[in-house]
Amino acid sequence: MNLDQRVKVFSQLGKILSSYAVSQDWPGYKLGLSQNEYDKLNKIIKKAKQHNGWFDETNVRHAFGSLGEMLREDKLIQWLSNYSISSTKSKTVAVIMAGNIPLVGFHDFLCVLMAGHKIQIKLSSEDNLLLPAIIDIIKQLSPDFESYIQIVNKLENFDAVIATGSNNSAMYFESYFSKYPHIIRKNRTSISILNGNETEEQLKGLAKDIFQFYGLGCRNVTKVYIPENYDLDTLFGALYHWKHVTENNKYANNYDYNKAVYLMNREELIENGFLLLKEETAIHSPLAVLFYERYKDEDNLRASLENKKEEIQCIVSLKDVPFGKAQHPALHDYADGIDTMEFLTTLK
Repeated sequence: MNLDQRVKVFSQLGKILSSYAVSQDWPGYKLGLSQNEYDKLNKIIKKAKQHNGWFDETNVRHAFGSLGEMLREDKLIQWLSNYSISSTKSKTVAVIMAGNIPLVGFHDFLCVLMAGHKIQIKLSSEDNLLLPAIIDIIKQLSPDFESYIQIVNKLENFDAVIATGSNNSAMYFESYFSKYPHIIRKNRTSISILNGNETEEQLKGLAKDIFQFYGLGCRNVTKVYIPENYDLDTLFGALYHWKHVTENNKYANNYDYNKAVYLMNREELIENGFLLLKEETAIHSPLAVLFYERYKDEDNLRASLENKKEEIQCIVSLKDVPFGKAQHPALHDYADGIDTMEFLTTLK
């Protein structure tokens, strides 16, 4: 199977995922799937929350829509044009996936297959339903992928490793896989820098960057930097339309727990019933908590953030990732700033 064929399959998959994002009904044979094949994944989407309380239908369909946009044929072609992809150096790449948000490991999956390699997938127990169902669709579109994709309980006979996990698991991965070419990812989070010139719509976009996937993703904003004279009520007003997050019991429990801990410790808080705002120098906030910090000079702030660049996935601001787009990464927005395709296309 050559690169052009792989691009065709994944661009078709993108159209299918986009359909799931906006519709719950079979759109007909134009997507290349029978109604039974289409309904199989639709049922999994609707039942995902029973397996993982964070994976409600709205968030799962949002993930599908983001991937569908990413997999447009023109975008795939432009992205892959930056790499020299050989058809004669196929390796087996083991990928250990996280499960904090729906299909968080899909980009690694895509990269391995586009690079022409075979993939061994170790799924997270938190997200072990969606990707297998998508793989079934890929194999329906092209049976040639059958020999390229393997989901395993134990990794063995592989040539390279991509692993995503916590800082503690990353230490284990670094040791265990040290003899293999590898990418090991640790905990990261995202921040936002406001300067007071943001529009109401942009601040509503920031709210999405904070609350999408309940704040569980490494691209979710957990810390906001604001000018010294910034009125927090301006920000709070833009967040209000996300008050429904407390309808999720897991989120509500985290909110109540963190509020109780802070109150017992007599720490100052600003809260609105669904989010706790706390002035703090750290950037990794607990769930249902947003840290904020005031700054005097933006240039000095950005210079100081260089010391934390290994902890930051992306920055949302008027100068960086646009507001509301943190959870819509492009194909070249590699996790931890490590070019996964460069790694895969240079394996020997």
